Amino acid sequence: MAANIKNLVERYKIDSESVYNTWFINDNTRMKAFRSIRRGVIDIVYSIKEGTFGNDFKGSPLEFVLTCITEQKQVFEGAAHPFYWKPKLRIPDIYENENNKRIFGQFLEACLQATSEDKIIKEIIKLDGYKIKGLGPAVANILYFLHPTLMPPFNTAMVNGFNAVFSDKKKLGSWQHYLEMREVIMKANYELRHMLSKDLGAISGLLFDVGIGKIVLNENWETALRFEKSKLEKTLKKRNSEAENEIKEESEHLRVQYLLTEIGCKLGYDVFVAINDRVKSIDGKSLQSLTIPELPPLNLPKDVVKTISLIDVLWLNKKTKRIECAFEVEKSTSIYSGILRLIDLASSLGDKQYSFFLVAPDTREKEILAQLKRPSFKNVDNVALRYILFSDLYEHCNGLCTFGDDYEILYKIARRSV
Repeated sequence: MAANIKNLVERYKIDSESVYNTWFINDNTRMKAFRSIRRGVIDIVYSIKEGTFGNDFKGSPLEFVLTCITEQKQVFEGAAHPFYWKPKLRIPDIYENENNKRIFGQFLEACLQATSEDKIIKEIIKLDGYKIKGLGPAVANILYFLHPTLMPPFNTAMVNGFNAVFSDKKKLGSWQHYLEMREVIMKANYELRHMLSKDLGAISGLLFDVGIGKIVLNENWETALRFEKSKLEKTLKKRNSEAENEIKEESEHLRVQYLLTEIGCKLGYDVFVAINDRVKSIDGKSLQSLTIPELPPLNLPKDVVKTISLIDVLWLNKKTKRIECAFEVEKSTSIYSGILRLIDLASSLGDKQYSFFLVAPDTREKEILAQLKRPSFKNVDNVALRYILFSDLYEHCNGLCTFGDDYEILYKIARRSV
């Protein structure tokens, strides 16, 4: 850690008018804001789901959240501006476009529930991928109040301060630049952990004060922190690549779930989708709108019912309410555990013979066959395990819906181990 950055922090902390002293440690309303903003974000998510969010910033629960943020002294002054509805530019495009609004709500809900930085970063990359006009890293100010030790706030002054302190040229409107800044800020904050706080508001306030010219850098200021930029860039690139791969896998998993749901409905079944996936949508179409809201009474222990409710897709007989088919979509998760879930389900349901299916990418066929040939899986009395490859499902989806009478039409494309 360079001595000059420590000196900068010391000057920041002893200045009675710095953000550190006027907001971070001496403002009693700061901690109350975290609770209010979290409740407000929950209201945003709920209103979007219920269709009551509205088509303007004014009067929306989003306005309440941003009002709470802008009340946090001058450090957050102007935080609401990016969210004002600008009718000539039609931005931010989360008021008139219902799909974009739903994406925004799903993003906030996922970040509310997130317990790790990797999960939040994955959601940011996913949101950025949708290219919603006008919805940029100003959202980070909301994320800070949800996860103050993981996500720094973001505004013009902080970017200017960051560029001055770290000799960089980051831009305001880029999520990519925000994530790059965050990596540096997190590393710097760790190095300064005995001087500042785990709460990133402290170091962000320092950048803000530098950015507005309140704290002037020394004449001989070089690079405040000497990180290996190439190493930092590789770390961020690897993380982004991993997050993008996860997003692609999740997207394909969801697309297969949707196809299985659509086929089941057209064959005359009630369809139940895993409770952790049913609120998701694809191409503007919600899985929830096609599925039954809850499982019928199964006369099984609660823990068993909870496990069943996490099976990717279930087809139920409309009259008897019995489970006829179950599907586990294994894009990248364990084939072994998927087979176990299906066998456990069959064992829980009783003596009837069941036809359950693994659905997986073509590249995993050898892995499926190897698992199905295990002695423990070959002699299961009440379940016939078959597998369907993604390519066959994509190719024959329309034909299954058109010519099928019940789940046995799946035998045309399903395969078994020999």
